[in-house]
Amino acid sequence: MSKYSIKDFIEKTAQRDHSEETFELENPHLLEVKLAGRVWAKAGAMIGYTGQVKFKREGVLDRGLGGLLKKAVTGEGMSLMSVEGQGRVYFADKGKKVRVLYLANETICVNGNDVLVLEDGLDYDITMLKSFGAMAAGGLFNVKISGTGHVAVTTHYEPITLVVQRGKPVFTDPNATVAWSGHLSPSIHTDVSFGTFIGRTSGESYQLKFEGEGWVVLQPYEETPVVHIPG
Repeated sequence: MSKYSIKDFIEKTAQRDHSEETFELENPHLLEVKLAGRVWAKAGAMIGYTGQVKFKREGVLDRGLGGLLKKAVTGEGMSLMSVEGQGRVYFADKGKKVRVLYLANETICVNGNDVLVLEDGLDYDITMLKSFGAMAAGGLFNVKISGTGHVAVTTHYEPITLVVQRGKPVFTDPNATVAWSGHLSPSIHTDVSFGTFIGRTSGESYQLKFEGEGWVVLQPYEETPVVHIPG
């Protein structure tokens, strides 16, 4: 019998339970959530489910007038949906690698493009860097996540984590910056010499500057954000 039989394919790709964790990686690109209640997920990230599950996109007024303003500016890139019920739900995002982090009464900030799923007990809010340069660099919007629970984030390829030490700031391309520890507050750093290049509006002209003590996660990919400003 050929090793490429349908039976062999099914056995190799079949869903398996590796643990009793609510969040479980089926493979590096696919997350299974054992749903018993509700989670919040990136809109459009569900690829399959079993059981009794309902999906509802977060309404523009669900987080108050401030949320309405942020959603109007950020467009679809920051849209979340509630996933509620009993069953197993599978999530992925364009083949990106999925990373599961457990927050123990901690705070992290994540690029809005890279949030995949949050446990319901976590608090989140869209935060903005108050600089026009940040918008030009694509680093204006991120999600601040606090509390205790699991969060799944995505990266293009293998990320690297840089440690930020007091007196030794770290500079990053906003489009390659995935996440950072919650007590760091990035500021915009402008490199005038690079800004003279025609047609470049990415991290070469504008960088994020992280100071203090913490960490920053970077991916080897410049991700173009989804930004829409109503006319």
